Amino acid sequence: MSNYLTYHREGDYLIPNLIPPEEPRIGLWGRRRKRFLQQNRDPVYTGLLLSGKLKDHLEDIDRSASEMVDQLMNEMARRDGITEALKAENQMEWVQKMNSIRYRAEEIVNQELIFV
Repeated sequence: MSNYLTYHREGDYLIPNLIPPEEPRIGLWGRRRKRFLQQNRDPVYTGLLLSGKLKDHLEDIDRSASEMVDQLMNEMARRDGITEALKAENQMEWVQKMNSIRYRAEEIVNQELIFV
C-alpha cells in the first residue's frame, strides 16, 4: 500500500483521487449480532474489532442466519402442509401461516446464532 495521493485537475484545481473504504455487506442478521455484541459481550466485540475480524464475523453470521431462516421455513412449511395449492385456494390463510413460520424460524436463529 502506498502512502501518496494522486490528483486530477478540475479547472484550476487539483482534486485528490480518494477512494472510500469498501463498506461491509452486512444485512439484518449481522447488524443484530453487532448490536448484541456491543451491548452484552463487549470484550468479544472489542477483541474482534481490534483484531480486524469483526467484519468477517458479521458477514459470516449474516449469511449463515439467512440460510438457516430459509431452510427452517422450508422445513416447517413442508411439515405443516403449507403448499402452493393452499396459496391458490386461500391466500390470507397461507400468508398467516407463512408469517407464523417466519417468526418461529427467526426466533430459532436469534437463539442459536445471534444471541450467544
